[in-house]
Amino acid sequence: MALILLSTVFLGTSDVTAKYLSSTLPSIEITWIRFVVFALIMSPAMLPGSPLFALQSNRIGLHVLRGSALLGSSLLFITGLSFLPIAEASATSFVSPLFVTALSIAFLGEKVGLRRWIATAVGLFGVFIILRPGTAAFHPAAFFPIVSAFAWAGTLILTRKMSGSERPMTVMAYSSIVGVLIVSALVPFVWVAPTWHDVMFGILIGVASTAGQWIVVLAFRYGDASVLAPFSYTQLVWVSFLGFLVFGELPDGWTIVGAAFIVASGLYTAHRERVRRSQLLTMAGESSPNA
Repeated sequence: MALILLSTVFLGTSDVTAKYLSSTLPSIEITWIRFVVFALIMSPAMLPGSPLFALQSNRIGLHVLRGSALLGSSLLFITGLSFLPIAEASATSFVSPLFVTALSIAFLGEKVGLRRWIATAVGLFGVFIILRPGTAAFHPAAFFPIVSAFAWAGTLILTRKMSGSERPMTVMAYSSIVGVLIVSALVPFVWVAPTWHDVMFGILIGVASTAGQWIVVLAFRYGDASVLAPFSYTQLVWVSFLGFLVFGELPDGWTIVGAAFIVASGLYTAHRERVRRSQLLTMAGESSPNA
């Protein structure tokens, strides 16, 4: 849980910087810079003979899927940032734990009870409050962070699925390779010559996002996906604060109310999981950590 909280600081910084660059560079190019920096950071893990070499794996297919999902999440979210306030885009993207809850049943075999489904429904209601579909306030670009959230949920599920057999460095290395290969094929079609100013901020995006991703991989190595995902909501605090400092944006009342519903649903989900684990330990004849 502490690792997830720490990751939100880096990921929030990366998102705000990406929005800043979106006024001068296309989203595909921003994503390309991000993944090039990601791959450069992970390059020691790609060199045969290096003590950090980490490309040995029997799960190449899952690595390709995870890298593709991570790239899709990044590209779609950065595209949405071009049209939406940072707080609204981030709050909308936090529908991802709802997707994680559903996907964890099918792909991880985790059990989700009625109360957690109710909490998920409450979180979804919060998303509708933010988006207000059918009203003049609704922006079609809101679909970008929603689909991004689904891709991010897939990334988290695949991270958890491989956590027992794959080293964090292996997961990160393959994700960087897959991402940079795919986006390098797209960037020539939208290329805009970046300034040194753009390059420096692009490097910041790559470093911050790589640090955040690394911490997420470590966190999901030790905790259930459906438990850890809600703690990513704290990223809303960081992006709202940074959004005000950098862009002078303040989240409107609808965004705050909707985010409150989303956060409440996530916190209740975590509470129910702790209760369930305590009950299982008690039934097994072990002492409860909450006793």
